[in-house]
Amino acid sequence: MKKNSAAVESLLSQNREQVLSEWRAELTAAGGGRGLSSEIQGTEQLLEALLAALRADGALDNFDDKPWEKVREFLSGLSRSRAAQGSTAADTSRFVLAVKKPLFSGLQRKLAHEPETLVIAVWEVSTLIDNMAQFTVTTYQRTREEIISRQQQELLELSTPVIKMWDGVLAVPMIGTLDSGRTQLVMEALLQRIVETGSTIAIIDITGVPTVDTLVAQHLLKTVTAIRLMGAECIISGIRPQIAQTIVHLGIDLQGIITKATLADALAVALKRAGFVVSRSKPAVAAATPSAAAAD
Repeated sequence: MKKNSAAVESLLSQNREQVLSEWRAELTAAGGGRGLSSEIQGTEQLLEALLAALRADGALDNFDDKPWEKVREFLSGLSRSRAAQGSTAADTSRFVLAVKKPLFSGLQRKLAHEPETLVIAVWEVSTLIDNMAQFTVTTYQRTREEIISRQQQELLELSTPVIKMWDGVLAVPMIGTLDSGRTQLVMEALLQRIVETGSTIAIIDITGVPTVDTLVAQHLLKTVTAIRLMGAECIISGIRPQIAQTIVHLGIDLQGIITKATLADALAVALKRAGFVVSRSKPAVAAATPSAAAAD
């Protein structure tokens, strides 16, 4: 109702400092003063946004209306900032809910002679503040999900590095469980590096993969196929006895794919196929010791 909106606007305009003071007192009591300096600035900014919305005929019972757009923008920025800083959703919504008591007290003083109007005004203000708090929680959760998703992506990239072992030889050490998303990431990174370096041999090391089942084997075979389509050869290393038995029991066909027990064995094969010859140098002859020379 416009009358109630006007009453709240009048309260915030005429009793601005009192509302802010009581609001900050509530924040201090509820949060023990954590981040109070930033919250003090936030109270002033949010109060101005509320006043602007009310002056633009924003209805208390419809927080989705256009006049409340600036308030939503402020709360969205607040929630995203708090999520990035590691604050909880409860801390974020507490900031908004703390203004309830100052508004209720102010309306009670202004509408004490109109009890019916007071009840309706308090209800509408309560609904508005609850909607604002819920908006902060929803935005906070969405932001946290985005942060977690981005961190997972970064961890995947860190856990699947493409290493240049030698001229023309690349290696990808796999650690952890293979799934479709991770296989796609490995495949894209490896194929891109094959193009960039002109490598002809790629080693996929699965020493760090705990188990190999049908799904993991399928992911490996897809990667091998993609590598071959790029004109390169693939070697799979890290085939432990348990994994070898599992592959046999599952009936997985790795025919035509070179497999080795260790990354060192795979590298030796890769160097040989790339035309490199690695030989061990002769041990240096130990110089005669002074005592031995004296004995002579």
